[in-house]
Amino acid sequence: MRHRNFVREYLSSLFDRQLMPTAFKVALFIGSLLFAINHAWALLTGHMTSERWISGGLTYIVPYMVSIHGQYIGRKGLLQKM
Repeated sequence: MRHRNFVREYLSSLFDRQLMPTAFKVALFIGSLLFAINHAWALLTGHMTSERWISGGLTYIVPYMVSIHGQYIGRKGLLQKM
């Protein structure tokens, strides 16, 4: 039951207006860096397939989710110490 509650809280934190600005910045910076490493050559040579575009989108989504997770865990830890 505790695990379900954690997952539910984490999923709701993905849209937390206090956490989103930092997560967007992290996703933009890290996602762009990873996109350049993984897809720049295909983009420049015109070899971007639909599968590559999906992968490129995930390149931004994953850092966003990781940033939210870190902020969520950090905030949860601070609240438990109070």
